[in-house]
Amino acid sequence: MDCFTDIADQFWAQTRNGLTLGSIYAMIALGYTMVYGVLQLINFAHSEVFMVSTFATLYSLRNWYGVEQMPEGFGIVVLMIGAIIPAMLASGLTALAVERFAYRPLRRRGAPRLSFLISAIGASLFIQYLFVLMDGSHYLGPIPLPGIAGPNPQTVPSIIERSQVFSIFGTSFSNKHLIVIIAAGVMLFILDRFVNQTKLGRGIRAVAQDAEAASIMGVNIDRVVVVTFLVGGLMAGAAGFFYSAILPGAPAFWFVGFLPGIKAFTAAVLGGIGNIRGAMLGGLLLGLVEAYSVPCFGSQWTNVTAFVVLVLVLLFRPTGILGEAT
Repeated sequence: MDCFTDIADQFWAQTRNGLTLGSIYAMIALGYTMVYGVLQLINFAHSEVFMVSTFATLYSLRNWYGVEQMPEGFGIVVLMIGAIIPAMLASGLTALAVERFAYRPLRRRGAPRLSFLISAIGASLFIQYLFVLMDGSHYLGPIPLPGIAGPNPQTVPSIIERSQVFSIFGTSFSNKHLIVIIAAGVMLFILDRFVNQTKLGRGIRAVAQDAEAASIMGVNIDRVVVVTFLVGGLMAGAAGFFYSAILPGAPAFWFVGFLPGIKAFTAAVLGGIGNIRGAMLGGLLLGLVEAYSVPCFGSQWTNVTAFVVLVLVLLFRPTGILGEAT
């Protein structure tokens, strides 16, 4: 009974927190669901695609722009654009590299699904430990690895000072919360229009429905797969920027993608993996479930709550809320 009372007392505050964190999960989940919709495979290196963007954000803010204190006025907008673009490009290029070296050779050889899983996990570990070595003290042959990462978490400069925008029943919604939530909604809308209204998007849907028939009708399968990985990487890159530069206290760290990546996978399964709108819905729902669990069990149990949700979904609704529509 105390649990429900605590949830009622903190309802709006936890709803705000859940929508904000759920928006991050949703943006990452879009990458999982895009790749699964086309290849019927889970890209378990997607967590590292997300991780790369946090370091790209750190490097651009710290090394390119020399951010030491928060900018003011229009400078904030310029700095956000200047940081999110390299973050998205870095993740997009990483996703393309994963497709080129971990997936494409196996696709062309008609390898079994287990081979793709092993290859993706190998790519994930490779990217993680490459960033561990990128502390400026290690070499790749005669070439020194740039000192942009390393084994220790690094603080990403904050570029927005938190300020209250409005309040609902005594719960304040800050500019940071609204930026993340609105950005996730805009990206979902753009991606949904891209998949449903453009020629390339129709090609993606055709390959997702029947790759062999799409190939016979002239659809370039390789191009569709490349675009799918690229789009998923760009979404993860945007999520990494908002996670590290906008939300407070999120560092750039070689292992930072693990928990958000697994939770985004849970969100994709919850919403219906292979369904773009389902990924968004699943991300928001998972964020809310985590947030509402805090008054009951404490913040230390939020990760457990997410994984319990994953198990329950797989047991009772393996196709997710919105099924497997592509």
